[in-house]
Amino acid sequence: MTGFPPFELFRDLLNSSFKDKEPWQIVTITTTTVLAAVWLWEYCFDDDESLYDRGKKKFFKLARYVPSIRDKIDTELAAINSNFEKDAAHRLTGVQCFTKLPEKGWRQEEVLAMVNKCVNLGNYDWKSGKVSGTVYRNDEELIDLVTSVYGVASYTNPLHADVFPGICKMEAEVVKAACNLFHGGSESCGTMTTGGTESILMACKALRDYAKDVKGINKPEMVVPTTAHSAFDKAAQYLKIKTITVPVNPNSFTVSIESMRKAITKNTIMLVGSAPNFPYGTMDNIEAISKLGVAYNIPVHVDACLGGFLICFMEAAGFSMPPFDFALPGVVSISADTHKYGYAPKGSSIVLYREKKYRHYQYTVTTDWPGGIYGSPTVNGSRAGGIIAACWATMMYFGMDGYVKSTKKVIETTKYIEQELRKMDGIFIFGLPATSVIAIGSKQFHIYRLSDALGAKGWNLNPLQFPSGIHICVTHLHTEPGFADKFLEDVRTELAVIMQTPEAPVEGKLAMYGMSQSIPDRSVIGEFTRFFLDSMYYIPSDEVEIKANGKPPGS
Repeated sequence: MTGFPPFELFRDLLNSSFKDKEPWQIVTITTTTVLAAVWLWEYCFDDDESLYDRGKKKFFKLARYVPSIRDKIDTELAAINSNFEKDAAHRLTGVQCFTKLPEKGWRQEEVLAMVNKCVNLGNYDWKSGKVSGTVYRNDEELIDLVTSVYGVASYTNPLHADVFPGICKMEAEVVKAACNLFHGGSESCGTMTTGGTESILMACKALRDYAKDVKGINKPEMVVPTTAHSAFDKAAQYLKIKTITVPVNPNSFTVSIESMRKAITKNTIMLVGSAPNFPYGTMDNIEAISKLGVAYNIPVHVDACLGGFLICFMEAAGFSMPPFDFALPGVVSISADTHKYGYAPKGSSIVLYREKKYRHYQYTVTTDWPGGIYGSPTVNGSRAGGIIAACWATMMYFGMDGYVKSTKKVIETTKYIEQELRKMDGIFIFGLPATSVIAIGSKQFHIYRLSDALGAKGWNLNPLQFPSGIHICVTHLHTEPGFADKFLEDVRTELAVIMQTPEAPVEGKLAMYGMSQSIPDRSVIGEFTRFFLDSMYYIPSDEVEIKANGKPPGS
């Protein structure tokens, strides 16, 4: 057989295999083989998830067909769902629930009384500053201002620009002022949104459509750090973008630039960096990411939703900051929340672009609708003009001087808490906090024990996973005299107790949170997360509800 070309060997083998087959059999075998090969190729290589991830999901899905496994999972999920509903019912203790419209409308004072009661439900005193993040300022004068402004503009809608041109003017001014804060040029632009998630969603949509139109990319991918906000995953699900996650450096907890470089492909539509990230409060090397973006001609998005309205004032407040915004040539878009350290009411954020050509891809335009030519800049059509006006009023109220003073207090308080925590035995700080978030871990005991102990003292901190940790997000509420020292005193006290038995297990609700990290079938975690979301809409059933007769309290 020596000397026979490989093709001739293959031909002879194929011919001998089919020599006794009918023509219809040859056609059937050939067609089936081709279709099977195409299916196998697409299954292995043409999907948003890796073969390993899809194989793992398929394995766990098939495992649920085993009666004993299915019954065990269903029992556990039912118990979890029941616990969520019990917690929701407990939170409603002592307050009337209404599942029907009242026969007669309530008086104004009755409505306000019930609103006040609902707003003050819950076990945590957020006004005292014992909550991580969540509420970023509690200023009676500011509250009075934005309440009055919202009242004036509550029924306005920038969708009707001809009817409410002043609302459009205020939105344009908010956007342009933000562009200037982030070193945007004359072509820089953007829009307001309802929050950081929508800002991120809009940036992903704009850069996806830009890449498709300009570069012909039909299978878009975005490269994000593992610490990037989960809003990028939501955007990926909504917009059918493949997410390529890259690890962070184990000591700094900032994205690995080399891993990001290796993750770039011909389908990459954007690179993402956080300034800072939510879990650890560390800041990715935006300058290095920008250089990657320039080298590979890929837009860079900077997610500054959490700390954007701190980092843009930090140099003026006396703190050094590495470059992170439009001053870097590769940065094309930025998301930043005005309703965090911009101190505007909840429901306002901004997404900014280096040039108008990118913003054009954010817009949604319908040209052939019988109702007319329709265009909207963001997800929503109608938007709350009152929120826009209140955001504008907040920025005018603070001015540059007010924001710089507030930033100085927040950063100084954060640095003080960080320094004192680093002196304590048994815990460590993840990386180097860039702005206002301090993440705490432990190698000697389960850190959720500290979170649980502080929770018993009224502190509400954020749990982290992979690895386990907790963080506190310092806000302006925490800069009040005595707050930082009270927090540190409580940490010291509880640490002393925990270190007496460092090997003790986690108990209570956080035990379940810790256990969930070890469950390989993440679809189970997804299911009880959905149950938790259901519990947010829980209301007692008709059989057990309290006075569901539409009567106001006290009537």
